[in-house]
Order: sequence, then C-alpha cells, then structure tokens
Amino acid sequence: MSQHAKSDPHASGTASASSASTNGPADGAAASNPAASRPEPSAADIKRWRQYLADERAEAAVYRDLAQNRTGEERAILLALAEAEGRHEAHWLKLLGEHAGKARRASLRSRFLGFLARHFGSVFVLALAQRAEGRSPYTREPSATPAMAADEQIHEEVVRGLATRGRNRLAGTFRAAVFGANDGLVSNLSLVMGMAATGVGSGVVLLSGISGLLAGAFSMGAGEFVSVRSQRELLDATRPTQVTLVAAPQLDIEHNELLLVYLARGMSREAAEHRVAERMGLFTCDCDPSLSLHPELPETEDEHEAVGTAWGAALSSFCFFASGAIVPIIPFLFGMTGIGALVVAAVLVGIALLGTGGTVGLLSGTSPLTRGLRQLAIGLGAAGVTYLLGMAFGAVIA
Repeated sequence: MSQHAKSDPHASGTASASSASTNGPADGAAASNPAASRPEPSAADIKRWRQYLADERAEAAVYRDLAQNRTGEERAILLALAEAEGRHEAHWLKLLGEHAGKARRASLRSRFLGFLARHFGSVFVLALAQRAEGRSPYTREPSATPAMAADEQIHEEVVRGLATRGRNRLAGTFRAAVFGANDGLVSNLSLVMGMAATGVGSGVVLLSGISGLLAGAFSMGAGEFVSVRSQRELLDATRPTQVTLVAAPQLDIEHNELLLVYLARGMSREAAEHRVAERMGLFTCDCDPSLSLHPELPETEDEHEAVGTAWGAALSSFCFFASGAIVPIIPFLFGMTGIGALVVAAVLVGIALLGTGGTVGLLSGTSPLTRGLRQLAIGLGAAGVTYLLGMAFGAVIA
C-alpha cells in the first residue's frame, strides 16, 4: 500500500496533467462566455426580471401610442424614448435567457398609462409617465446597469419637458377651471352649512345656496376676465415695438437717443452700438442675424399662451364655479332636510374635492392622493368652521 503510494507520483502527475488538459479548455470557454459563468438566477430574480421586462415593453408601447397623436419634433422625441425602452427590454431578455417564458402582464400602472395613451393621448398621460420615470427601481436594482438607471433619470426630464409644453397650452383656462370648481365647492358648502346651523328652514338654505351659486359664478367670471385681460395688457406693454424701424431714417445722425433704446432693453453697449449703426443705415451687411437690419418676423404663436385668453378664462371660471357650487345643494334639490342633507352634501363635496385635488396632483407630477387629501382637509375644514359660526350666530339671534 505504501509502496503503491510511493510509486503513484508519476501516475498522480499524469492524472493531474490529464485533468488540467481536460478542464483547461472548459475553463477557457467559461472565461470567454460570461453567460456560462453566471450563477443560475433564483426564482425571485426570474420573477422580478420578467416584471421589469413586461413594464419596459408596456412603457415603450405608451410612447409609441403617444407619438401617433403628435407631429414633428414631439413625435421624434417620443419614438426615441420608445427605442430607449427597447434597449432596456433587451437587457432583461438577455439576463432571463431561456427563463423569459411567456410574456408576463405589465403592472397595473403601466396598463393604465397604456389605456390613457391609446384613447386620450393627453398631457395627463405625460404627467403620469413623468412620475413613473422618476420612481424607477433601477437605482436599487443590482441587476440593472448604472447606464439604465441614468437613462431613467434622463427620461424623466425629457417627459417633464414634453408635459410642460402641454401644461403651457392649457395652463390659463385650466387654472381658472380648477380654481372655479374648488371655490364653488368650498364656498357654497360653507354657505349652506352656515345657514343650516342657524336653524332656518331647508327652503331658505336651498335659496341661499342658489343665490350663492349665481353670485359666485358671475363674480368669478368677471374677476377672471379682468385679471387675465389686465395681465395680457401688462405683458403686451413690455414687448418691444418696431418704432425704431420707422423713426430711424428721420433721426439726426449725430444727436439721437437710439442707443439708449437698446441699452434700456438690456443689450450690451457693443451690441447696442451695432444695432444703432444698422438702424441708421451705416451697415448694410447682415453681420449678426440677432442684430439684423431686417425687421423681425411676424409672430406665429401667442407669446402669452400660458396666461390664457380673457374670455376663455371667464367662461371656464363661471361654468366650473357653478358646477362646483351646485354639488352642496343637490340633497336639498331632491327634498332632503336636516342633518341628513348636510352629511350627504359634505360627502359629495368631499368626493369632488378629492377629484380636483388629484387632477392638480397628476398635472403637477406629484402624488394625486396627497393633493386630493389636502384639498379635502381645506374644504371640509372651512365648512366646519362656518357651521360652528352659524350655530353661534343662531344662538345669539335666538
């Protein structure tokens, strides 16, 4: 046995060499093929990766659906985002390999976004997509590459820019609509509860609510008209005119204040002197297009689009105030009286406040629930205080 053991070194060495020669190519193949050396993913990994894969596919589809309703640059941007999501999809497919299996359903959030994109394609979808990109799990996912996490951060900013364009297009009218609805809900609920707390009959409460609806709607409409019209007039007053084109040929070349015009507009002295020379006809070259001798092109877009139009703001404010103010008096219109009518009114107004607050939250890219609860607390808080004041006033009168 011992002698056999002593005579084994050659055999052992031969076996070792044989083993090395046998295993060497396999090890080299493993080194050259990272997939071969990657540990087998766990069931939890596979489940998580398949969910990521489904969500990436759904998000790419959302951007493609949105692109169908856009043209030009916005369409190209959305298609580029869809292509980027396709790169992420390829990453998870590569990791999953044979485990990719049957396509998994996307998350409820991704499916909801897809539904909105296919049927509406509105700024609300972009606002939701912005929020979704900002909550990407890739920063905490060890299987995602740093580039993928960085992509999602960039995507959030891209979608934010697109959503901002949409917000600007509806900002003025939307602002008047949301404020009008909220004011109608809160003010008329407060009025109704305050009147009811004094002990007057339900008929008086109903008439007070109708009066509050009409007075508030006309007041809101008139106020928005004056506000927006005044704001646009102020903005128009700050816009430079082209009077320099008309007056320049008549000015004294040696003594004039044309330079002061351009300095007052914020130009540097060098740029202002160059523009003066062009306006006075001393330069005929188009040396710098930004200081061109030629008159500016006529405007093709409304500079004050975000402000909205006076009539649009007034009408939307009137209609939405009225639609909000009618909610608290609905129980009284259907013949309800007493505490029961007030409870129903408060519940209806609470639901409406949650809706308007959530809508603002969606458009601003923040939590709809947080904004909705904030609106609810403010509205019902104001109504509760008014109810207590009404009780106190009724006790004094009695």
